[in-house]
Amino acid sequence: MNIMLMISGPQIVLIVAFFLLIFPIIALIDIVRNEYTNSNKIVWLIVVIMIPFIGSFLYYFIGTKHKIKN
Repeated sequence: MNIMLMISGPQIVLIVAFFLLIFPIIALIDIVRNEYTNSNKIVWLIVVIMIPFIGSFLYYFIGTKHKIKN
């Protein structure tokens, strides 16, 4: 049986909401645990808090390049 036939509208909404909540939380944890050049840590914290999903998406594609390697 096809799994997509078993997922209805409310379940899809819950799955999407879960990912919209989990990505910013993971991004915030990653930002807090790492060191960054200049004041990039503060900037990324503000971006992810103010616009959570877009901010976390941008952080993973742009912000991770600004980490200081140990």
